[in-house]
Amino acid sequence: MAQTQTAAVTIRVATKDDAQAAGKICYDAFSAISNAHNFPPDVPTLEVGIGIISALFTSPGFYCVVAEVGGRVVGSNCLDERSVIHGLGPITVDPSAQNLGVGRKLMEVVLGRSNERGAVGVRLVQAAFHNRSLSLYASLGFDIREPLSCMQGRTQQRSVAGCTVRKAESADLESCNALSHRVHGFDRGADLAHAIEEGSAKVVERGGSVTAYATDLAFFGHATAESNQDMQALIASAESFGGPGILVPSRNAELFRWCLSNGLRVTQPMTLMTSGLYNDPAGAYLPSILF
Repeated sequence: MAQTQTAAVTIRVATKDDAQAAGKICYDAFSAISNAHNFPPDVPTLEVGIGIISALFTSPGFYCVVAEVGGRVVGSNCLDERSVIHGLGPITVDPSAQNLGVGRKLMEVVLGRSNERGAVGVRLVQAAFHNRSLSLYASLGFDIREPLSCMQGRTQQRSVAGCTVRKAESADLESCNALSHRVHGFDRGADLAHAIEEGSAKVVERGGSVTAYATDLAFFGHATAESNQDMQALIASAESFGGPGILVPSRNAELFRWCLSNGLRVTQPMTLMTSGLYNDPAGAYLPSILF
């Protein structure tokens, strides 16, 4: 992709050598906005920030860009291209480079890329207390679809009657992808296949069929289920949730109240936003921080 330059801001494709600088910005940016609103930061340490950005900048299926001003990296953005729906983020801008239009330029470049690649939709999750990002995404055509509650803890109920939770295997891919099509209208097969290979994926069996799966019960993991019962079985099986927690759709009152009654706590409110194709899910789900 050719460089895109407006005023003093240049956007280019990220390389692994950018991860150190972009990772520090990721840590600084999330810390600044979270601290300003008295919420725990999504990126708790500098090492975590560098680790997240390093993984994204080098992962197949992700398109990542950095913004530069005067040859200095001042922000980055990533696009998950592994499905017909693309997932966007994290987008971060150096707090010292605000008001230069860096965030908008980073968004416009990846949205242009997504359009070129023929994605039927793009989705993202933003911190509900971050008025600035909410306004930016809405102005770029994203619609608010679901309020989310980031939840952390360990459930008091450790299993659900009639549901068996086990590690997902490659042989489960077809069933899981079919389930995702029934619930969402599309699958995230590449994401799931990677999670199975990494050993983080789980499935629920009920009545002899796969009725739920999770790539991971974590901030960067997503889950899909036929029913709240199946989703409860997945959540109950976890000893802990990776990162800040799992993202529970707040309007799913039955699931949300079950989580609260089982001792999980809300750590922050978030918002699922979409552009392009969107179907109301025909089942229970937990989006990842990407979508």
